[in-house]
Amino acid sequence: MYLHSEKSQQLLLKLKQFMEENIYPNEKAYAEQLHNATNRFQTLPLMQELKAKAKAAGLWNLFVPEEHAEYCDHGGLSFLDYAPLAEEMGRVVWCPEVFNCNAPDTGNMEVFMNYATKAQQDKWLKPLLNGDIRSSYAMTEPQVASSDATNIQLEIRKEGDEWVLNGRKWFITGAMNEATKIFIVMGKSDPNNPSRHLQQTQVLVPKDTPGVTLIRPLTTLGYDDAPIGHAEIVFDNVRVPLENVLLGEGRGFEIAQGRLGPGRMHHCMRLIGAAQRSLELACVRASTRTTFGRLLSKHQSVREEISKSFSEIEMARLLVQKTCKKIDDEGVEHSIDMIAATKTTIPLLVQNVIDRCMQIHGAGGLTEDYFMAEAFNYARWCRQADGPDQVHQMALGKKIIDRYSA
Repeated sequence: MYLHSEKSQQLLLKLKQFMEENIYPNEKAYAEQLHNATNRFQTLPLMQELKAKAKAAGLWNLFVPEEHAEYCDHGGLSFLDYAPLAEEMGRVVWCPEVFNCNAPDTGNMEVFMNYATKAQQDKWLKPLLNGDIRSSYAMTEPQVASSDATNIQLEIRKEGDEWVLNGRKWFITGAMNEATKIFIVMGKSDPNNPSRHLQQTQVLVPKDTPGVTLIRPLTTLGYDDAPIGHAEIVFDNVRVPLENVLLGEGRGFEIAQGRLGPGRMHHCMRLIGAAQRSLELACVRASTRTTFGRLLSKHQSVREEISKSFSEIEMARLLVQKTCKKIDDEGVEHSIDMIAATKTTIPLLVQNVIDRCMQIHGAGGLTEDYFMAEAFNYARWCRQADGPDQVHQMALGKKIIDRYSA
């Protein structure tokens, strides 16, 4: 195991206590509020109450890295120090928002920290850090294989003192939420540039801009992930000022590469928490359920499943921590190999762990009576989010072959 700082350990203790006192006891109430909401994509009253408590407890914006310490009260955390906190939050799928640590906002806030102008930060980053608004990152498109970011087709062209956007996006996380006010949109501004990596630009589009149409909420394995959700969006002659560009024309691919690496790691951190909680629930189930005259825990097959799951979670945790340490020491750019290894290993591993734990719960494991079905869905879509596994494996495989055959 890697050593975490005293600050990280103290925050983790506070976070665990907050989870015991405020999150787990409210899981049923949260589900009921969401079920009874007239608009499934509105901010629930319970979420607002919990966010206020998290702020008061000093458990706010825990994701903020050390280099941007000015944006948080706790002074910022290294990747390694944030990992156990994100893992703890991952034990309840919806609770990262309580601490302003949910996707896609964490990644978008880091985009604003790293690439935005002072004016853009004042307008969008500050309210995001305060939890007053939400945001979306609009990259994936239905008509092209968006696993290759250079395929993006949404048109961004200059017309006078404006950018004009035309195209369609989908699986845009957070876009359905009523608190979402700003989209970071990636499109193609220079399709004839000989460099495929300089054809893209990212611009800021307020959600209420004329021509922006939310077509529908999308589901993953039947879950709509409300109240955050994933949307299909059409941009029809959407006009925004030229100053809404991020970093500069032709630098969209560069921003995407800088944003998605940390986001992949945050998902993996949270997924380990989901796997760990699933294992704990499976152990409780095995110790209290009887079949064929014996507790489940007495059956060899159940013991083997528990043993395998425990071992895999420990391996996954170590992989995440090793990758985090490399990011802290060498930066994201020099850690692409470990990020790819983590991204292609953890979601599938966690999916399989949760599947075993669901099986131990019988038919009940498939229901909303337990958190595991939703967590399984989360793990499964993480195998597509931020690039499908096959793309990362292809790139990593090439890198490793070149490394050892040189």
